[in-house]
Amino acid sequence: MLMRVGGAGAGTDENKWIPVINPATGDEIDRVPAGTKDDLERAVTAADTAFSSWKRKTQRERGMVLFRAAGIVRERHKDLARLLTTEQGKPLKESIDEIRGFANILEFYAGISAAQKGELVRLGATGDAIITREPMGICAAIIPWNMPALIMGWKIGPALLAGNTLLLKPASTAPLTALRLTEILDEAGLPPGTLNTVTGVGETIGEAMAGHPAIKKLSFTGSCATGQRIRELAAGSLKELTLELGGSDPMIVMPDADIDKAVDGAIRGRFYNAGQTCTAVKRLFVHESIAAEFSRRLKQKTESLKLGNGLDAGTDMGPLNSAIQRERIEKLIDRVRDTGQGTVLTGGTRPGGAEYSQGFFYRPTVVSDVEKTSGLMTGEVFGPVLPVMPVPDLDAAITEANRTAYGLGASIWTSSLPAVKRAFDEIHAGIIWVNRHLTIPPEIPFGGMNESGFGRENGLHALDNYSRTKTLLLGW
Repeated sequence: MLMRVGGAGAGTDENKWIPVINPATGDEIDRVPAGTKDDLERAVTAADTAFSSWKRKTQRERGMVLFRAAGIVRERHKDLARLLTTEQGKPLKESIDEIRGFANILEFYAGISAAQKGELVRLGATGDAIITREPMGICAAIIPWNMPALIMGWKIGPALLAGNTLLLKPASTAPLTALRLTEILDEAGLPPGTLNTVTGVGETIGEAMAGHPAIKKLSFTGSCATGQRIRELAAGSLKELTLELGGSDPMIVMPDADIDKAVDGAIRGRFYNAGQTCTAVKRLFVHESIAAEFSRRLKQKTESLKLGNGLDAGTDMGPLNSAIQRERIEKLIDRVRDTGQGTVLTGGTRPGGAEYSQGFFYRPTVVSDVEKTSGLMTGEVFGPVLPVMPVPDLDAAITEANRTAYGLGASIWTSSLPAVKRAFDEIHAGIIWVNRHLTIPPEIPFGGMNESGFGRENGLHALDNYSRTKTLLLGW
């Protein structure tokens, strides 16, 4: 599949390609161009050319393009979901949710497009001031492989509605759905060059985006190390940044919680998308009075999950996205076993059987008796491993929840409003769920603190992140 630059498919002068592998079978399903800095320059030129005409459209006109695109996505959601599962690995039902989520985001921004923001400041006899917002210009977005459609929507929705043009770099292991969605947006009426999707490796395309002086804002979702590198490269051009750098979300279960609902929440919160979600439940703290029963039900429920190809009916969890991802998880569990820093209750191995031999499968895993110093508790585990730790009270739970460098999300499962109030006030996270975890509607601002990054996506105020104020001062 070709890149999309200037409203059309585009290859690369060097004629180098990146294979896209089906994580469930190990087969190459397609390939995309390994873009170069010259390819990025062509995309910047296309975006610059398109900016003046896109900016002149009213916000409502821009919103209608997003609305039309959402309609096309809904019509083709089954084909798009199959493509997403084939390149990313998640079960088809999760891919359908993600594609529909992309459409939801575009519809949300289309829905607010008629609400024009501005201020009139009365200065008395000396005059008045009119304060408006204008687009920033050329923006860029770098998205990961774990939720490529949804995160693409988070970034392009407000950027395009605000009147910017955009360069998008998808992950090399899952670029196909993003390219197809770009085609749909072009089909819906985006002027050529308004949205350009450039494929390639991060060291080439991503770094060129971060350092390019014509790009006024960059939004990145990915690792802390890459986020730090982007900050360094962006400093020379003073571009604005939004960085979402992952998390290690705690889930707290108190004794007055509905245990069955909390177990279901932990299962979905950890094993959705094979645990490859920034806001997944990555550390589970259960009150010691219910810990034994909770762990028993959690183990039983985990072992009932059906592992398999995401395209197969009944699959609850698909493979990891790549061999590298699986190797990282295996090394973590090997270290837990070797050091005695936890007990594997279930999982902890690759599944046996011919149907799993070629893909990147790993069994859903629950670990108990976890030491506080274990890598399962101190880092971000991006895979289907759930460490469980009993805690004596809410004070200890909050202390452990905050024992991390991250601060993306957290959840508390309880019927006590005072406990909810304490969790909201004291846990260091950008979003706190109550008796649920993981879901983020497009109306809700999303982002973290500490090493989870800075800036917010989604919601009404996302438009402010892709625009700047301009003032007309009238002297009477």
